[in-house]
Amino acid sequence: MSSAYSIVLALHSWTRWLVLLFGLIALFRALSGWLGRKPYTGADNGMAASFVGSMHLQLLLGLILYFGLSPFGLKAMETAGAMKDPTTRFWGVEHIMAMILAVVFAQVGRSLSKKAADPVLKHKKAAIFFGLALLLVLLMIPWGIWNPARPLFRF
Repeated sequence: MSSAYSIVLALHSWTRWLVLLFGLIALFRALSGWLGRKPYTGADNGMAASFVGSMHLQLLLGLILYFGLSPFGLKAMETAGAMKDPTTRFWGVEHIMAMILAVVFAQVGRSLSKKAADPVLKHKKAAIFFGLALLLVLLMIPWGIWNPARPLFRF
């Protein structure tokens, strides 16, 4: 494996923690604002921006891996039988497609919440779409708990 692959993979692995941290805080703020009928504050906007920004950074790192550095992405593009191998299918198709959809959900939630006039509606739209984005992220992160070959932290 190349050193560029190892570096980008480590960055991609560590950035997931930023995504989860900002996503959980943004979701909590959106849910509490929606259910508590609170005003939409600058802190809400800032946390939403942090969540979406971290998602975009994670997507960029993932695309660099997929299209340039990762043997799984390259194998998925070269091999017609990639769907038959569960590991190649996960990395080459399922992981990337679900994560792209998660980024779309996060961005849509941010955009719709910015456009809404009513503060409670801002929180509601953010909560729904941030929740969908986080659900996909949580489902498609290759947690090291179930597979020791996929560590929680890469060094």
